Amino acid sequence: MKLKLTVEYDGTRYVGWQVQQNGPSVQAALEAALARIAGAPVDTIAAGRTDAGVHAAGQVVSFTPPREVPLKAWRLGVNSILPDDVAVVAAEEVDDAFDARRSASGKRYRYRLWNGGTRSPLRARTAWEVFRPLDVGAMREASAQLVGAHDFSAFRAAGCDARTTVRKVRACALSGASGDEIILEIEATAFLRHMVRNVVGTLVEVGHGKRSAGSVGDVLRSRDRALAGPTAPPHGLCLVEVSYGRR
Repeated sequence: MKLKLTVEYDGTRYVGWQVQQNGPSVQAALEAALARIAGAPVDTIAAGRTDAGVHAAGQVVSFTPPREVPLKAWRLGVNSILPDDVAVVAAEEVDDAFDARRSASGKRYRYRLWNGGTRSPLRARTAWEVFRPLDVGAMREASAQLVGAHDFSAFRAAGCDARTTVRKVRACALSGASGDEIILEIEATAFLRHMVRNVVGTLVEVGHGKRSAGSVGDVLRSRDRALAGPTAPPHGLCLVEVSYGRR
């Protein structure tokens, strides 16, 4: 038997999901809490390795429990041990073949922009504050060009070790208005490292008139990272949902 956990966290003070030597990670915090409930070390697999400062509302984690424990203990008990910025929001038993990463058929991310005229303390940890007005219509037109199966080399970070750079974007929608909160929702079969943040950085350049909406398609086809925009800050990004079953 395996267990599947859905985990929510504020990534502000973490070096990312994965255990690293240079600071606290979400994985280390979760595994420490799970080990206390299990009475033995626990090794977890996550659907995605979110970067430093990135948040999650629907991270999925799988593991094989070292002993049988009531299901509610993996949620309520673990939450009583976890720090306030990490929580297990759901726990369920799954087939032994389930793997949070390999079994995933898609992910959905949300990126928040605050385009108000002044800084917003309530959004400071969860949205990129861009004070200069943005042309949301142009950004929406540009984002539509990313839907479909494409080579996203132009939007991946240096050092990305993905075996293929082709990804299928199922949906890419922009909502909100200039002078207010603007949200990009993007769903794909998988993502390259910093792909969403590089897309957002490019769309903000479109919104500021530094490049045309149509140029985003040209950047995509170029496969050249140097032609895309800057990498947007991590704190505006949130892993919202991981899907299973649909390909």
